[in-house]
Amino acid sequence: MAAIFVTGGTGYLGANLVACLAEKGEEVVVLARDPSRVRMPFPSIRVSRGDVLDLESLRRGLEGCDRVFHAAAHVKVWDRDPHRFEAVNVGGLRNLLQAAREREVSRIVYTSSFIALGPTDGSTGDENWNPPGRTFHNEYERTKALGDLLARGEASRGAPLVILYPGVVYGPGPLTPGNLVGQTVTDFLARRLPGLLGAGDRRFCYAYVANVVDGHILAMREARLGSRYILGGENRTLRELFGELGRLTGVPAPTRRIPYSLAELAGRCHRWRANLTGKEPPITDEVVRIYRHDWAYTSRRAEEDLGYTVTPLSQGLEQTVRALQAEAPRATG
Repeated sequence: MAAIFVTGGTGYLGANLVACLAEKGEEVVVLARDPSRVRMPFPSIRVSRGDVLDLESLRRGLEGCDRVFHAAAHVKVWDRDPHRFEAVNVGGLRNLLQAAREREVSRIVYTSSFIALGPTDGSTGDENWNPPGRTFHNEYERTKALGDLLARGEASRGAPLVILYPGVVYGPGPLTPGNLVGQTVTDFLARRLPGLLGAGDRRFCYAYVANVVDGHILAMREARLGSRYILGGENRTLRELFGELGRLTGVPAPTRRIPYSLAELAGRCHRWRANLTGKEPPITDEVVRIYRHDWAYTSRRAEEDLGYTVTPLSQGLEQTVRALQAEAPRATG
């Protein structure tokens, strides 16, 4: 069988996906700007140096591959060059689709994001969610929405695409920019969290990383071309998330409430400072505005069509905490 080509294989979700594919005996070609970042002890993994912005490198990497997981994305709260979000999240997808068409790839599973579908204030969204009067809060959200529109359009014109929308992916693994919950849990354990944003009552869709990886593999094997699936989990508030962490660790959950207006002001100052210094800010006013909304979604379609399963948040957080605590002595040793 021909190999599987993976973009974004050095990121949080992508690295978990590559390892799982290799464990299942698949031959995997990982596109990487820096091949040294691919550190997996599987002989079936081959690294192809390249970048989604470089069409020729995609053509080279796709030689001998008949299936693609496109998980590459620019996932950051800020970038000194904001044009990079559109270059990667839209232009990179366009390049990948062109190279795959030239190589006559049979199937492409594209990793979008729940954020591409928009906030769900007071509702629980599905794959057809389309909030009225939508405005975008930051460049990541805007360009993931644009990438989703591009993918849907290409699928309607016959591109062999399946589009997936993971929720907030969490679980054991490295603290990359895509592992936001892992960083939050780390800060919780170290008692570095200053408090709750607002009342902490906005719902987010938390998706355990092993479930999301399984969902990708199921989609590659089972999904009808042109179909779209949310790969989510439980919809829980920040207050509930911290409550679960407190129960698991004995660390008291933060109770102080930080008004959104104050958090936005602090975030704006962080963003201005970042623009001057080039140092990535811990948060921005744009991100705070995202936290003002619900982002709650159902994975029912994926459960019914693909056999997708959801790990309860309490169980997933327990595994996450154990992994972080086991890693802590090595990090300080």
